[in-house]
Amino acid sequence: MVIVADLEAGIGTLTRLEDESVDATVVVVEPTPRSIDIAARAIAVADERKQGRVIVAANKVADADDERRLQAAFPDHSLLIVPADPVIDRADRDGLSPVDVDPISPAVSAIESLAEVLLT
Repeated sequence: MVIVADLEAGIGTLTRLEDESVDATVVVVEPTPRSIDIAARAIAVADERKQGRVIVAANKVADADDERRLQAAFPDHSLLIVPADPVIDRADRDGLSPVDVDPISPAVSAIESLAEVLLT
C-alpha cells in the first residue's frame, strides 16, 4: 500500500511524526532563499528522525541559474527538477488538475517521474 500525504509547509509536521514512521520524505523547494532555508531544515529533521529516504523536488525552476542555485544548496541530494510551467498556473486558476489541462507538459512529466521514483 502507498499513502502520500501533503503536509503543511515548513517543518512542524515533520517534528511531530514518530521517528522512522515513513519510508520516504519528499521535500519540495523553490529557488528562493527562504524556501531553500526551510527545505534545508526539513531535510535535517527528516534525516535526524530517520524518516526514510529524502527526495528533493525542485519546484518552479525557471532556468539554469535556478537549477545551479538549488544544486549548490543541496549537494548531497539528487534533485528532481519540476520546471516552471504555465500549465500549472492555468490549472490552478481553473480549479483543474494539471494533467487534465496538458498531460504532456514539462511540469506534469516531471511530477510523473516523481511518482516513479517513489515506487522504486
